[in-house]
Order: sequence, then C-alpha cells, then structure tokens
Amino acid sequence: MNKSNGISGKPGLYVYHTAQCDPKKCTATKLLRLGLAKRIQRLSFIPRNAIVLDPFSNTTITYEDRTNVLLHGLVAIDCSWENAEQLFTSKIRAQRRRLPEMLAGNSINYNVKNKLSTVEAFAGALIICGFSEQAHEILAKFKWGQNFLQLNQIKS
Repeated sequence: MNKSNGISGKPGLYVYHTAQCDPKKCTATKLLRLGLAKRIQRLSFIPRNAIVLDPFSNTTITYEDRTNVLLHGLVAIDCSWENAEQLFTSKIRAQRRRLPEMLAGNSINYNVKNKLSTVEAFAGALIICGFSEQAHEILAKFKWGQNFLQLNQIKS
C-alpha cells in the first residue's frame, strides 16, 4: 500500500483505437490483445475523471495526477500522427495531460522527440505517476521497450 495516499493497485489503461496504422506494428493493438488495456469504442465512453494523454494539452502530467489515474484510469488515443491534432481538438470529456519531452524508442520513430507510440506514452505517464512496475511490464512486451527507458534515462 502507498503510504502517502493510502491507495494501492494498478491503474486501468484504456485505448480509443482509430485503426489508422499497420496492425502488425501497432502497440495499442498488442496491448489490447494481451489484455493489458481495455478498448473504448467511442470518445464519449471515456471514463469521467480519467486522464487522457493529449500531446496538445497545455497541462503536463505530474505525480499529483497519481490518485486520479489510479481511481479513474489513463486513456490513450491511438491514431496516426497526421490526424492527431484534428482528433484531439474534438470534444473529449476528461482531464487532458501531455507528457514532458521524451524520446521515442520504438523502431519507427527511434530517437524522435515526442513522437511516442501508445505503449511509450502509457509507460511515460505511468512512471511519472509512480507506477514504474506497470510501465516496465507493458514495455517488456516489445523488443525495443528498453530503448525507451535508456533514451529517456529511466532506470530499470
């Protein structure tokens, strides 16, 4: 149990999947298939008070979001980077947070700043909120998962 707030456990991970990428390379598809995340069918189904990872938000996720993430979940919207801005400006009823600058470790955008895959975005947010074990668990499902940790100087 966490002594600071009396809360323990793992936060729920949710994905709104737009199917705009190659399913063989899609990290969200793999997380869903492995049961490590739950699919959200419509943006209106995002759990109220959940934290939505939004690269265009003015607010950065911090450890202070930990309780909210644990109680209501963390949501990633899996879409093509070409369509991201349009999708994120739509009506999403939730708290939006962006990640601080991070380097991608995935094979498609390796070492590119802020062009993270869905699993990297989840992992970054989980680490910031103090859920490192869960972040390592989901990254371990990808050959390049350790690259993300190394590039961002996150200790295992």
